[in-house]
Amino acid sequence: MSNVPPPDPNSSKLGMDEWIGIIVTFTVIGAILIPIINNKEKSFNLKQWGSASNSETKTQIKQLPTAETPTVTETPIVTATPIVTDTPTVTDTPSLKVTEIPSTKSPAPASLLPVAPKLPEATVNNTSNALRLNQPPSVATLETPTPQPTVTPTKTVKFTDVDDNLWARPYIDELVKRDIVNGFNDGTFRPNESINRAEFSALLKKAFNQKQTLEIPSFKDIKQDYWGLPVIHETAKNGFLRGYPDKTFRPTQPISRVQVLVALTSGLGLKNSNNSDQVLKKYQDGEQVPKYAIEKVSAATEAGIVVNYPNSKSLKPNQNATRAEVAALVYQALVKEGKAEAIPSEYVVKP
Repeated sequence: MSNVPPPDPNSSKLGMDEWIGIIVTFTVIGAILIPIINNKEKSFNLKQWGSASNSETKTQIKQLPTAETPTVTETPIVTATPIVTDTPTVTDTPSLKVTEIPSTKSPAPASLLPVAPKLPEATVNNTSNALRLNQPPSVATLETPTPQPTVTPTKTVKFTDVDDNLWARPYIDELVKRDIVNGFNDGTFRPNESINRAEFSALLKKAFNQKQTLEIPSFKDIKQDYWGLPVIHETAKNGFLRGYPDKTFRPTQPISRVQVLVALTSGLGLKNSNNSDQVLKKYQDGEQVPKYAIEKVSAATEAGIVVNYPNSKSLKPNQNATRAEVAALVYQALVKEGKAEAIPSEYVVKP
């Protein structure tokens, strides 16, 4: 049997003050627990809970049980970003230095590693050399092709009526590149057509730049508004074409082969040897050369200007010169002047 004293019949029930104290106590406890429960995903204020024991500010965090690690579903909002001076080394039991953060919100949980802040662009440019080595190479370091020298394009024209195997094709091409001769608007050159004396004067003006030492003759058959008058005057002053003894120039008259040779020899000042008749014996038709032109044709032959197609021994002095023949004769005159390279041809008469 127990010796329990009987209840005191004089003891009274809880008074009003005791009940008020109990209600206030539970209210305070509820006020503390409800925010903690609602903010369980937020971090705890370690200093608040540890201030009662007057512990040091540096707290050694022991390894926490896996079951108590909170699962973070969203990135915690950090209002004050801690300053990271060195990259933290993660060990089994990391030690974190907890300092007081003047904020009403709790800091991140001690069990979570601090999230490194996003570095601005300027900071990235000042990172270590190792980081720069991992970056893609700059465009400036890429190998660029060596610039090629600029080549001045030359004028080339493909005439529809000048075949690749035309004997005068090399001469025509070279004069076209030098802008000495041109074709017609329909894209043709008409190599077998004749050329008149005014057209030949225009060609001479483009090809040569001789001194103007002679007076301008007055040609009674040329009007002042004639298109070829300026070039005719210039070739007359240079000594290429002086006209006829009757003071005419006959600009629209086709020029003959012998007249072309005489004009080139006179304008370039070529001299013949004393044995002109012997030189003309190179040609099967040398006796057909007019008397006034014997010395000039002989000088042209010795200078290597004469080109005879299709037979180099046939001069055909009194035939009208074709546009192809004029191109060949003028080009050979440029070779004589040292202004062009010789083009090998079986139709050039050797001195």
